[in-house]
Amino acid sequence: MAEFNSTKLEDFSGVWVFCEQRQGKLQPTVLELLGEGRKLANDLNTELCGLLLGKDVDGIAKELGAYGADKVYVADDALLETYTTDAYAKVICDIVADKKPEIMLIAATNIGRDLGPRCAARLHTGLTADCTHLDVDVDKYADFLREASTLPAAQIDALNRADRNLKMTRPAFGGHLMATIICPRFRPQIATVRPGVFKKGEYDEAKGNAVAVEKIAVSLSEADLETKVLEVVKEAKELVDLAGADVVVSVGRGISKDVAAGIKIAEDLAAELGGVVGGSRAATDAGWLTADHQVGQTGKTVHPRLYIALGISGAIQHKAGMQDSECIIAVNKADSAPIFDVADYGICGDLFKVGPMLLDAFKAAKAGK
Repeated sequence: MAEFNSTKLEDFSGVWVFCEQRQGKLQPTVLELLGEGRKLANDLNTELCGLLLGKDVDGIAKELGAYGADKVYVADDALLETYTTDAYAKVICDIVADKKPEIMLIAATNIGRDLGPRCAARLHTGLTADCTHLDVDVDKYADFLREASTLPAAQIDALNRADRNLKMTRPAFGGHLMATIICPRFRPQIATVRPGVFKKGEYDEAKGNAVAVEKIAVSLSEADLETKVLEVVKEAKELVDLAGADVVVSVGRGISKDVAAGIKIAEDLAAELGGVVGGSRAATDAGWLTADHQVGQTGKTVHPRLYIALGISGAIQHKAGMQDSECIIAVNKADSAPIFDVADYGICGDLFKVGPMLLDAFKAAKAGK
């Protein structure tokens, strides 16, 4: 790695996104990070760069530009074809030491959660994991605090408007608190970001055609690798795709009197609407649904076109994972349930009676068309 001093803040500029790909296909979270990275780069008046590692991945660069990147750095090498910690951490740290980005965003996937800490340690800088909100502009951060926190207005108004550090917000203490972390003395500022939190930007083919692509000479040999991947075996079990679903029907503690019937109602609604079944933490902790169905701060963050909450009270941790859905329908017996605070349509009633009525109504509406 080139001579590198993470404390010389004036040497660093630019916002980078690590563009995770598997077998030549971009992970959906990359497009989400490019959309958020574009906003941060605009606020800092700097460029947004994608960092793409792999083998024969040049063709992906155009797509990165279409979703917001001004430039794409491509590290292409046979030893990067399949992810290994040693290879990816070395190459990324070498490039960062040379180019010196101010901010680096990594998706909090299995790979990202492995890679982020390794890079932060080698670069002697800070890392905030599992972020759900990012800001550099203090006025925008203050607006976020007014809406999402209980901080006194005077404390928010007293924030230093000249602070251009990345404000990285993430759940803490099991999701009961939200903590904002900054890295004021070291660069780059590295954040892993929870998938599904941000929306991807609009596809712009003209920007894709105009994106600058720079190939990076890779200094990597077998001697740099402590491990070798002999075979990649995909898990046979198919996990539910909550983050990519247009419709999510979730169940909570309210189905406890007849769990099987409650889940069946959710499955029928999801099947009719072309969606998937989700659940609150209470539902997954009880073993009624597997963990990949969990919506919330400690599960998946979703923003589908339609979110139906059946028997979910609406704890703050759950609301944080679904409140940005385009349309929310909530069904709960308690008229004071917090879920109604974020619902577009609230139905106070027994989900075992209301659920089938909703299903009939959706069927009738489809038949009428």
